[in-house]
Amino acid sequence: MARDVAGPHRGEWERTSRRSHGPRESTGVMSETIAGVDLPDTAVAIQAARFLQETGDPLLYHHSRRVFLFASRHARALGLTPDPELLYVAAMFHDTGLAVPFSATPQRFELDGADHARAFLLDRGFPERSAEVVWSAVALHTTPGIPARLGPETAALNAGVLTDAVGLRLDQLDRDRVDEIVAAHPRGAFKQRFLRLFAEGLRHRPDTTYGTVNADVLEHFVPGFRRTSMVERVLNAPWPT
Repeated sequence: MARDVAGPHRGEWERTSRRSHGPRESTGVMSETIAGVDLPDTAVAIQAARFLQETGDPLLYHHSRRVFLFASRHARALGLTPDPELLYVAAMFHDTGLAVPFSATPQRFELDGADHARAFLLDRGFPERSAEVVWSAVALHTTPGIPARLGPETAALNAGVLTDAVGLRLDQLDRDRVDEIVAAHPRGAFKQRFLRLFAEGLRHRPDTTYGTVNADVLEHFVPGFRRTSMVERVLNAPWPT
């Protein structure tokens, strides 16, 4: 069953995931365990979490930590073995593009976060391959259908995001573990606040939401916004009728 979920290239990606990903400095910080999941205590993991805390809304920090924890629980159930450090960094950066546009050119917020996550790792001595694993996980975390067929970090992150955002596969998780995760990182009024934060992060670049679930948010919250359909693009293409 896990082989079908992960797709035909699972073995190759898992081997890549287990290779050395760069310097893993000892921090001397006591590792933390929530819901049976050990949170990475490496220097880069701590720096990634600190960056999110310092630049984003607290809601995003708690959301991102829950995403990592849910992703880790799902990975175990699906037989996936993502690199915990890379998965954690991907979780910390997956929504940062909503709060801080990192590109001078308007682009999807997922790409903003992915680009910055890659630069973050490369600046700290991680190999290009590891940075690309995190880039893919962040860039594709809102894309339906595809992440589950890619590498374990990408598949696990997407599963964690879907559980925390829309409750997908929530019923497949142990209730006591879920309660422990939410106790450590409370949801509060997450539904309402997250959607409004989402809208604020996208309203200045509405064209980047074409063909994505992000258009749903602007259509709901921004008066006058109307998504362009694929049908319109084809019919209005500069070709003879």
